[in-house]
Amino acid sequence: MLNFIGIGAQKSGTTWLYSTLKKHCRIAFPAGKEVHFWDQFYDRGFEWYERAFHDEQYFNGDITPAYGHLPAERISEIYSRMPYLRLIYLIRNPIDRAWSSAKMDLIREGMSIEETPDQWFIDHFQSDGSIARGDYEANIRRWHSFFPAGQLLIIRYEAICNNPIAAANMCLNHIGIDDLFTDKDRERLMQRVFEGSSALLRPSLHPTLMEIYQNRIISLGNYLNEDITSWLGMLNG
Repeated sequence: MLNFIGIGAQKSGTTWLYSTLKKHCRIAFPAGKEVHFWDQFYDRGFEWYERAFHDEQYFNGDITPAYGHLPAERISEIYSRMPYLRLIYLIRNPIDRAWSSAKMDLIREGMSIEETPDQWFIDHFQSDGSIARGDYEANIRRWHSFFPAGQLLIIRYEAICNNPIAAANMCLNHIGIDDLFTDKDRERLMQRVFEGSSALLRPSLHPTLMEIYQNRIISLGNYLNEDITSWLGMLNG
């Protein structure tokens, strides 16, 4: 059976999450990373998806970042079929996430970051897909409208970078595994959170991203009752 789903967010550490949890002796990803059943291959039928996680000796997972912004009707079906699921949602400063995502898509298209005009990036930032991926509060509210809050673990990207062992153990506890990683596992687990290109955000693009995300960041902090004002640091950048 499927035990847990990583629902995103894209460019927020999901590759780290997959690689780290995969090293635990009680966890398996029999269908690999990014199964994309609920957003791309739904027409294959739920039975196809269910069969992929038939091995009962492991805690089976599916980490597909695109699930974070699934529509309500699809989340409703997930809950109706698997109400016991544990969910993991990694979130990152949406400004950094949007920039990282744009750079990834640019490189995939074989384009040079240095030679690409601002307008290409602005169009990418303003696309429905990019905004949906970074609108964490809307996504969390949609998942919470079906799944109890206790079944959705939210981890900030900074926590992964600062203490990956602790972040991984939070996930294990949430999934229901009490055999946690220790400092002895640090060397084999230490994997750089994938950043892609190291090119810094152009100052000329700050205003566009702040216009999109400033109010969303403030609202998210209020909703989660967390201090995430550091995400607004680019206002002075």
